[in-house]
Amino acid sequence: MSQTAAPRTSEILSEVDRWSAHNYKPLPVVLERGEGVWVWDVEGRRYLDMLAAYSALNQGHRHPRILQAVQDQMERITLTSRAFHNDQMGPFVRELCQATGFEKALPMNTGAEAVETAIKMVRKWGYEVKGVPADKAEIIVCDGNFHGRTTTVVGFSSEEQYKEGFGPFAPGFPRVPYGDLDALRDAVNENTVGFLVEPIQGEGGVTVPPEGYLSGAREICTRENVAFMADEIQTGLGRTGRLFCCDWEEVRPDVLIVGKALGGGVYPVSAAIADDEYMYVFRPGDHGSTFGGNPLGAAVGRASLKVILDEDLPGKSDELGSWFMDELRAVDSPHVDHVRGKGLMIGVVIKESSGPARPFCETLMDRGILAKETHHQVIRFAPPLTIDKGTLEGAMEEIAPVLRGEGVEHSGG
Repeated sequence: MSQTAAPRTSEILSEVDRWSAHNYKPLPVVLERGEGVWVWDVEGRRYLDMLAAYSALNQGHRHPRILQAVQDQMERITLTSRAFHNDQMGPFVRELCQATGFEKALPMNTGAEAVETAIKMVRKWGYEVKGVPADKAEIIVCDGNFHGRTTTVVGFSSEEQYKEGFGPFAPGFPRVPYGDLDALRDAVNENTVGFLVEPIQGEGGVTVPPEGYLSGAREICTRENVAFMADEIQTGLGRTGRLFCCDWEEVRPDVLIVGKALGGGVYPVSAAIADDEYMYVFRPGDHGSTFGGNPLGAAVGRASLKVILDEDLPGKSDELGSWFMDELRAVDSPHVDHVRGKGLMIGVVIKESSGPARPFCETLMDRGILAKETHHQVIRFAPPLTIDKGTLEGAMEEIAPVLRGEGVEHSGG
């Protein structure tokens, strides 16, 4: 950061440093208020949010319809556990299934929980339906994947830091190169029950697979009786310019995993979604969550989904994302290798010779733009889908000089 933190910011940063585990390295800004696409720090400075909480804020900060749903539900009942029914979960899973075209949804809380739910479901399907021998089921995953932080999930990560010191890990997750259909085809065997994939790898660096990869993987899975498991926690619900990123190739997964924006930026809501063929394997006692499907979360999920559909956020993402990527690619910069993404899920790849992406993000912060580096060399731009073109045009006036290296410390060139 090129400027010294203000006193109140410095005090809060010191408090976090003293009392919290050091498991994150956030930008040194302390936010206290948000509205739409804008946030304000404790010193009163305004910033444009270009990260949207890793796509959890597709509807923007404090969307009034979502806040109203929260307030209305909090005045009635907030938690029942699944020991009893509540009047919100039924409508929620129905509306979620109707929007996605599946027969069943199992609501959870965080994305990682939804991924674990999908893994358990597909494994049990493999044993009960496909006939895989006990404890031999395999789910193929990809290099560069990010599906959460549980010990099961980090065990099949290709990022060594995610795994170091946390083993032993669960077996049964062979890994193949992302985007390589031949490698996927070769990895399938008689014990393969699933293929778990992100349509675009977010944490892996906003990595977009070759055109035809998803449809090709779908064909392989269909032919080999393998469950196609799409992790759309980041890419789904409008982020990439379609309701789901798989829609770009007209692919219908067997298991759809959603989260983040399903909670509208106010409450953790996620779900594993599939047809009866897979969901029927769950019987009372097999799986659960005290908070999964709770009335407050269900009410939030209903409102969040309605905002996405009613306001055509996928369409806005498609239109503005195409324009924004063209503008970013037009910047004449010695530091930018290339720009990639779909919709408003965009990665600007910084050349290794120019140093890591972090100093560029710090300089953007100094200019009122909040973005975050991922995978060392990539600046991720993923604003709320409610942003308008005029605001993006104003943002480009600040972004372009930074990409050219103006005011960026430690950049090469």
